[in-house]
Amino acid sequence: MRNLEKDYFNPAFSHIYVEERIWRHPRTLGILEKFPSARVTGIHHYKDIFCRGGQNSRLQRQSPKLVLAAKEGTLLYPGAPVCQSFGNEHFYYASSMMNCIYDCEYCYLKGMYPTANLVVFVNIEDIFAKTADDLGSHPLYVCVSYDTDLLAMESIVGYAGAWSSFASQYQKDLTIEIRTKCASRSYFQNREPLKNVIYAFTLSPEEVIRACEHHTPSLAERTACAAEALRLGFPVRLCFDPMIYVPGWQRCYGDMLEEVFGQVDAGELVDVSAGSFRIPADYLKAMRRQEPDSAVSWFPYENEQGVCHYPVALMERMEQFLAEKLGEKLPEEKIFLWESQSACSDRL
Repeated sequence: MRNLEKDYFNPAFSHIYVEERIWRHPRTLGILEKFPSARVTGIHHYKDIFCRGGQNSRLQRQSPKLVLAAKEGTLLYPGAPVCQSFGNEHFYYASSMMNCIYDCEYCYLKGMYPTANLVVFVNIEDIFAKTADDLGSHPLYVCVSYDTDLLAMESIVGYAGAWSSFASQYQKDLTIEIRTKCASRSYFQNREPLKNVIYAFTLSPEEVIRACEHHTPSLAERTACAAEALRLGFPVRLCFDPMIYVPGWQRCYGDMLEEVFGQVDAGELVDVSAGSFRIPADYLKAMRRQEPDSAVSWFPYENEQGVCHYPVALMERMEQFLAEKLGEKLPEEKIFLWESQSACSDRL
């Protein structure tokens, strides 16, 4: 399937579906202007396209479509207890987009969504208003790039910049994290850093990137972007999670750390996170339907209270190896490790 020539498929976003109620929204019009050749179709609700039955998400990844919609209901979600809060008491996440342009075989989104199409909620100002309202009660730590990679879509949607501009108004009480595998140095070169906007770069060995992080930048490109962001004064977090088992994993991860810290000044980092791959059992079942020949999906994981992870001995060996290597570069208080008994899967 992955060997099919791209010439057989339409380009990404050749078709765009627009909820009729936001047809004239300024952000809708701005996005449509960027795709003058796209076939645009009005729909009643985004779920009519995004959640319909009988979709083949693997084929859709060859030519994803875009859905423009309005976000309703819950606008700010409490962070799950099993997810890394980095010591923040009031930990939340926001979803201004759904799904990712990248194609990582281990991504939990494949277990959560039945499609490869992407949704953009054009009414991001409503999410900002909810966030501002909650800031009246207590400070917030908000992850804004859990359900997508905002930086990878910045040229189309501009939401990483929009969140940064919003956060600039609340530098005392609001901290946001933008997690990414993107390597757009121009984004950082054309923006002023803020202390309360953390850019979290997910880094993997090149062997893992080539095997299962399809369409993502190389380790060298991501590392160079993180180093550039640091040089320009942006708060940077490095995320060495999820660790993926590959033959020779110790060499792969050891070499990766040497390459990364050969360019990145560890002393300037906000912190780092680390942990091995794990995923809810229901998500893994759906992921395996989407990835019938994926080694990472079909590894014989252990199921512990509904969370699938590597066999305990292997998991502990991998995590201990990475923790010890990171301990050679950073103080203990800057190293955040997933709890071994349960954790959320990688968000990108």
